[in-house]
Amino acid sequence: MKNTHLIAILTSLVFITSCKKVIDIDPISNIGTNAFYRDYSETNTALTGCYNGIHQPLYIEWMFTELRGDNSKQGSAGSTAIQNIELNELDMFTVNSAHDKVYDYWLATYRNIRAINYVLRSLGVKYVNGELSLEEPTAKMTEQQRNQIMGEALFLRAYHYFNLVRLFGGVFLITEPLDPKIAKQINRSSVNDCYRLIIADLTKAKDILPNTSFAQINQSNLGHANTWAAKSLLAKVYLTNNQSANALLLLDDVINNSGYGLLPSYADVFSINNEMNREIIFAVRYKAGGFGLGSPFANLFAPSSSGSSVVNNDGNGFNFPTESVKAAYRVPATGPADQRRNVNIAQYTATRPYMKKYLSQVITRYDAENDFPVIRFADVLLMKAEAMGFDGADGVAVGLINSIRQRAGAADYTGTGAFEAAFFKYPATGNGAILDAAAFKSALFNERRIELAYENQRYFDMLRSGDAVNAIRTYFAAEYDVHYRNYRPVISLAELQGYVNQNRLLLPIPQREIDTNDELKIEQNPGY
Repeated sequence: MKNTHLIAILTSLVFITSCKKVIDIDPISNIGTNAFYRDYSETNTALTGCYNGIHQPLYIEWMFTELRGDNSKQGSAGSTAIQNIELNELDMFTVNSAHDKVYDYWLATYRNIRAINYVLRSLGVKYVNGELSLEEPTAKMTEQQRNQIMGEALFLRAYHYFNLVRLFGGVFLITEPLDPKIAKQINRSSVNDCYRLIIADLTKAKDILPNTSFAQINQSNLGHANTWAAKSLLAKVYLTNNQSANALLLLDDVINNSGYGLLPSYADVFSINNEMNREIIFAVRYKAGGFGLGSPFANLFAPSSSGSSVVNNDGNGFNFPTESVKAAYRVPATGPADQRRNVNIAQYTATRPYMKKYLSQVITRYDAENDFPVIRFADVLLMKAEAMGFDGADGVAVGLINSIRQRAGAADYTGTGAFEAAFFKYPATGNGAILDAAAFKSALFNERRIELAYENQRYFDMLRSGDAVNAIRTYFAAEYDVHYRNYRPVISLAELQGYVNQNRLLLPIPQREIDTNDELKIEQNPGY
């Protein structure tokens, strides 16, 4: 990987009173790393740059987590534009190891990991033989200040590596700033070793970050990682590794002690007038206004060639909703309907839906205000249901699913009429009741799909379910006649489904990473 020190750190911090966002204005230039990170102010400024460093990987992440699942597709089946061909390759699992977007994501993520490692080095943090240790810091600050910055930086590093290991398998574990020649001598680590680092980082983060309840968090700290964010992410790591008991302990702590909770309205969770509300445990923050820190997603996901009828300065039409995800929401003409559909998806024309979850009006293209949620309280509740497993049709786990459905507008089912005809909570008996573990698993992952749609959770959920290959092949079959058969040259359904296999669930290691390393041989993922 490239080891150029590319860190978006700012010399001044501006506090925007109206929305309590911390933003950077001027990047540090012509300052060597040894001349920085000397005290709390400088190190905290560098940490702010690390938060902003999440923006670039997130710009691409939807292509791997929504497009490669069943929520999104490339909306112009006959397009020969390069950017659409690249999306087709991801969507159809024909991506190769030279794919530009795969390399761009990889590089942007490792650049921010490098920036985070500079912060951690100044605090004396070392990772050796699977364990974190603390040495004498070079940056001068109080122990409380050191723990705060350390915990946040460890959370951010774990967040990046958790995404990398789920997308690529075993990756390069870089835990301190390295000279490029030395970096070339580090090969891929095993998946287990990657998770050892992630768990070590998050365990330390949860232990040293403040456990302040939501109502007591200072407005200036909203958006910073806290112990509840670390515990929630660690719980998801444990679920991913089939350690449900460990996950459940953490999730119960968050639910019972954090002060976070569901908002009454699903739409209010994502309102730009209600950012960092009590449901948002961690989000990637954006700030409109020409600072270079606005969200690009309003324009990226608005319908193409729509002028300013949906959002000013037109849209790109990306993250195009599938017929499959539209049909997953129960929205009958009469009776209770799922209110989440109209928050997540809208129709520009009869045949052109678009994803609207992060849409707010912009003055400048790609400069919207909307934050991007990473961990929500609804996710925590559904993770608890997953960690518990099926405990009966009237058990706690089904009740957790129903609490999410009730907030979205689900009514009690009276037992008359078809359960599928409208949007209901799951009853304890009779038609519509969840009666076994298989039905519970299906209901749980469907609920996660429609609740967390377009929050970059879907593909990871499909992997965790253990049935991703069959689920994606089933989706291809459902969408084939309305979409994939229109590609030129024509591709058969059997050929399309054949592209999806266990090996291809992982992305390839970027070929440039392999070709430019003259120190050792890097193994490519099978199937590429």
